[in-house]
Amino acid sequence: MTNVLVVKANNRPDGVSTKMYETFVAEAAKIEGLNVTTFDVFEENLAYFGQDLFNAFGKAQAGEELNEVEAASLASFNKSREALTPADVVVFAFPLWNLTIPAALQSFIDYTYGAGYSFKYDENGNIVSLMTDKKYIVLSARGGIYSTPETAPMEMAATYINTVIGGVYGMQKVDEVIIEGHNADPANAEAIIAAGLEKVQAAAQKLVAVTA
Repeated sequence: MTNVLVVKANNRPDGVSTKMYETFVAEAAKIEGLNVTTFDVFEENLAYFGQDLFNAFGKAQAGEELNEVEAASLASFNKSREALTPADVVVFAFPLWNLTIPAALQSFIDYTYGAGYSFKYDENGNIVSLMTDKKYIVLSARGGIYSTPETAPMEMAATYINTVIGGVYGMQKVDEVIIEGHNADPANAEAIIAAGLEKVQAAAQKLVAVTA
């Protein structure tokens, strides 16, 4: 059985990346040998990453009682890593909001980005990836066009996920589907989205090879 974790990072019911998530999950359900689970970063209500977590570590080690904020941070840390650890394939479904990823997705990254867990340092201080046995898929939507030479440097969502998940964590990318321009070209929005969702279905079908 192949464990597929889908990290859903859009709480808008009509969001295009929400449709990408729904399309992927529906298509993946047709494939035998997949155990698909969803980690909805909005429903999980992850606490913001910061000093509260390190306070929680210290208190927990000393057997001291955590306050409410510290307990929430530690719980966010635990459930983020507990979701990611058993996954063979991780699918990220997210929009481009204000040129970057949603804050709730950033929290998930913050709690799983850690020396000794997703990477380590070698004797020369270089990063060594620790999740090279995992694979990942990017599903992202953006209403504008950010694939031209002029606009690509502004895009900090898919670029960021690829840099962290592929570059630091070391996961192998199976596929990337970007739906873009549907807000910039409303007359063709329906066709743009439909074509993108077909690519999402194809991305899900690539998991057949993973289960083989």
